[in-house]
Amino acid sequence: MPKESHAARAERAQRIVASLNQAMPEARIELDWTTPLELLMAVLLSAQTTDRRVNMVTPALFAAFPTAYALAQATPAQLEPYIKTVGLFRNKAKHLALLGAALVAKHGGQVPLRRAELELLPGVGNKTAGVVSMHMGGDPAFPVDTHVGRLARRMGLTTKEDPDEVEAALQALFPQAAWFQGHQLLIWHGRRVCHAQRPECHRCVVEADCPKRGVRVTKQPRK
Repeated sequence: MPKESHAARAERAQRIVASLNQAMPEARIELDWTTPLELLMAVLLSAQTTDRRVNMVTPALFAAFPTAYALAQATPAQLEPYIKTVGLFRNKAKHLALLGAALVAKHGGQVPLRRAELELLPGVGNKTAGVVSMHMGGDPAFPVDTHVGRLARRMGLTTKEDPDEVEAALQALFPQAAWFQGHQLLIWHGRRVCHAQRPECHRCVVEADCPKRGVRVTKQPRK
């Protein structure tokens, strides 16, 4: 097959997102939150854990620690019981306590909107910072989690493995106004259809635009 030009890849990428949006116009973040702090805490907890599991523990956590000041006064041992069913809960409890202290000491108890400032907070990586910033109207971003990275490679939008490099590749394929939507749609599609194991290509709305890189079996289930 001839090498795909950047222009052709961008056109295909935008066609994929348009098709996904038509199929899943309701796509949105699936973590429950009402304040910037709740969003930040929820995204931090979601690493290596399902959103459903996070949503099960956050109501009690948010009620007990509604502000950065309350969080800053907590010890990891006090936080652990609230999140013990979440993966890596001990490390996350430490990060939450440090996060509260950092927000109080450096930001007056408020969650900063800029991605660069968010990245400096304890336990907050590039992806988490991007998700929080773009949802709060800070910096535009195309954060890359496991779903976005997997689909970007499978769809032939990049060959990169590093999340930061994948994000840069995706940003180059879409107009900035489509980054937020593209991020969310790829996550939804990855969770519902384009699974890591046994992707359901037979019911994929973008199958015609996907080279299915790395996919070995795409058999339709028997009726």
